[in-house]
Amino acid sequence: MTDFLLLLVAGVLGGVLNAVAGGGTFITFPALVFVGVPVVSANATSTVAALPGYLSAALGFRREIALLPRAIFNRLTLLTMAGGAAGSALLLLSSNEAFAVLVPFLLLAATLVFMAGGRLRAWAARYRGGVTAFGAGTMIPVAIYGGYFNGGLGIVLLALFALWGMTDLIEMNGLKNWLSFALSIISFAIFAAGGQVAWGPALSVAIGTVLGGYLGAPVARSIPVPVLRGLIAVVGFGMTAVFFWRLASGA
Repeated sequence: MTDFLLLLVAGVLGGVLNAVAGGGTFITFPALVFVGVPVVSANATSTVAALPGYLSAALGFRREIALLPRAIFNRLTLLTMAGGAAGSALLLLSSNEAFAVLVPFLLLAATLVFMAGGRLRAWAARYRGGVTAFGAGTMIPVAIYGGYFNGGLGIVLLALFALWGMTDLIEMNGLKNWLSFALSIISFAIFAAGGQVAWGPALSVAIGTVLGGYLGAPVARSIPVPVLRGLIAVVGFGMTAVFFWRLASGA
């Protein structure tokens, strides 16, 4: 029961963060490892458990998503699923030992990217003229990363959208949540087939992400962004330190 409540709360918080600004993996992935799920399985389970939360968040942004031209919407969905499939397959090839070494570095990189999100989007907006909008050459590499680790994917997607020339952050948030859902769908199929989903913990986190994901849309419109970014940064750097400690101590 203690594990269930911990994972449920982690799911709610992760769902809210994913809907608002990304960073939910900083909470759900460590929580799964904490209750004893091996790191590769915890990463796969975290991605799968976020699926219903991404869907509920996308529904919360359905008005903004509907503004995107249908052809572009369908193209981005297919490209995201293709890249996500490749990244998820790469994760299945990783051993727990090898992935455990990568985890703190991936968390640190994702946190730094998240912290630089505003500057990253500003840089992307300045240099968007040299990039093909909505192209496979930019979407697929980001989706591969999302299929492999998923941490910090939200802010990377927002920066990519800025690089394409999008400017409405609410609309960008809606698209981000929909593409995260599409990626999670294909990851779910691959991780389930590979036997890497811890179904009990996944259910606990998923229930939380549904609640958190749907709450995320109104939260995104009401809570100051600096407050949320500060919270996510504290969690990201904190979890990075914990996993570096685990790596150093052999825990």
